[in-house]
Amino acid sequence: MTTTTHASQPLGNCCVQDQDPAGDVRPREFQHSHLSAGCCPGSAERPFPLALCGHNMGDLELLLPGEADVLVRGLRSFPPREMGSGGWNQQHENLEKLNMQAILDATASQGEPIQELLVTHGKIPTLVEELIAVEMWKQKVFPVLCRLEDFKPQNTFPIYMVVHHEASIVNLLETVFFHKEVCESAEDTVLDLVDYCHRKLTLLVARSGRGGPPEEESQYSTPIQELQKQAELMEFEIALKALSVLRYITDCVDSLSLSTLNRMLSTHNLPCLLVELLEHSPWSRQEGGKLQHFEGGRWQTVAPSEQQKLSKLDGQVWIALYNLLLSPEARARYHLTSFAKGQLLKLRAFLTDILLDQLPNLADLQGFLAHLALAETQPPKKDLVLEQIPEIWERLERENRGKWQAIAKHQLRHTFSPSEQDLRLQARRWAETYRLDVLEAITPERPRCAYCSAEASKRCSRCQSEWYCCRECQVKHWEKHGKACVPAAQGDRAK
Repeated sequence: MTTTTHASQPLGNCCVQDQDPAGDVRPREFQHSHLSAGCCPGSAERPFPLALCGHNMGDLELLLPGEADVLVRGLRSFPPREMGSGGWNQQHENLEKLNMQAILDATASQGEPIQELLVTHGKIPTLVEELIAVEMWKQKVFPVLCRLEDFKPQNTFPIYMVVHHEASIVNLLETVFFHKEVCESAEDTVLDLVDYCHRKLTLLVARSGRGGPPEEESQYSTPIQELQKQAELMEFEIALKALSVLRYITDCVDSLSLSTLNRMLSTHNLPCLLVELLEHSPWSRQEGGKLQHFEGGRWQTVAPSEQQKLSKLDGQVWIALYNLLLSPEARARYHLTSFAKGQLLKLRAFLTDILLDQLPNLADLQGFLAHLALAETQPPKKDLVLEQIPEIWERLERENRGKWQAIAKHQLRHTFSPSEQDLRLQARRWAETYRLDVLEAITPERPRCAYCSAEASKRCSRCQSEWYCCRECQVKHWEKHGKACVPAAQGDRAK
């Protein structure tokens, strides 16, 4: 379920420049390593895993320039009550198309018109508000919906699409936030985005004590339990994307407003939170005596020869720390209390020669920590500042306070109980949105069997969406896949 939106570059032996997807070489403190995770359904009940390959995709095009312009202009934010409605579904499909086109553009290194359109039409604040609205829906409405006695859907995919919507938006934001002008175009909503990233990273640290995300299983007792398990796994991956978004925001630390800097350094104390992430490394684990990293939407065993190599997510944390601690603007405003000093000095244990060989610029951070160990903690000079605060979450919560039960019941009756005809129509639209040629082009590894997760070479001949390694696995998985396969195939024939 993970997509990488820019050509991945190793952090080892890094230089001090990186090349952006459009071909511009810009000076950076570190070589670029872009991380992303996106989801795309391949059946009515399970997401299809996506990741980026380094192939030339210049010949693939989902949207013509005029089409992309129309879709971007039409983006708007929906209140929680309208999540899953007809208009919302149309926008979700449009966002998925923009998301996939942005990935193709970035990979082909032929410019990024999606990013330019979002900036030109001022739609980054709209995406941030929609991101927070669906986050609130997942926290306030989704649990209530699952507890309703009469909630017994025949097909859970319409609800899954709302749950998945947050991943779609944060993946698109991660793709475009590589460019500094996007961060600037976020305007005041960058405060809300910083708060969003802080919430996700706090949950990531808390989850590290429970051993990472749940393992996907082949079957669950009920569709609702399966949906909840998928949502929990997706939440872990969304948090990893939020880490990348935050790192790109820190790249712009010298141009951020005083309110945003204060939010990052004083209100949330992000440097200390990032130290916690490095300590716990929730994307790594030991399983059966073998080191595993969470990449591509699943746990993957790291070869012994690769275990000393810095993982991409660890690299993102180090770059964010470098930006927050060594930027003149941030250093002037970071209140180095005795607690913060103690937390930051823990970094010295991680700054080994092997790490410095891979990220030489961290030698500057090492020097900063050596000076910090000898210095007395002194708060920076406090100025009188009229400070802005994030308002999207509080406004949505105020507008919907006491209405969550009513929203859940309304959506149960009018949104998440579609007829068979509606499902067939929607299946046809999904097939048009998720083009197989595009999905296969941005997949760097062979598909996995839907039943046993082995490499697969055979695809369901009816719906063309699910993969299997052998006939036996397809038969065993049919009880589950059949519910998605039939409407998908019928919808495809109706085109």
